[in-house]
Amino acid sequence: QVQLVESGGGLVQAGGSLRLSCAASGRTFNSMGWFRQAPGKERQFVAIINWSIGNTYYADSVKGRFTISRDNAKNTVYLQMNRLKPEDTAVYYCAARAGGSSWSVREYDYWGQGTQVTVSS
Repeated sequence: QVQLVESGGGLVQAGGSLRLSCAASGRTFNSMGWFRQAPGKERQFVAIINWSIGNTYYADSVKGRFTISRDNAKNTVYLQMNRLKPEDTAVYYCAARAGGSSWSVREYDYWGQGTQVTVSS
């Protein structure tokens, strides 16, 4: 059974940092990423990483502030979020797929349960 288990969300003041973790079990994936969904908005791409090569891709809104990384031995992907802004407030979802890197929500086969990130001003 495939599972993606996220952790690390919480409440932080603007300018602060959080690190999200997503532990995958049940199989390995070629691409894993983070998406987020704010109230009343569509789920949107944040960052993705190619598991074997390590290439990373970021949404323009988080480039330079967020860093995605992986630990192959733990089958875990991380999202280090620095200089957080109130507009980063959302539920953050980990996602995984067998295929290559994709920005599209529709192309991800597996999703975590989501973790809330709230940034106060």
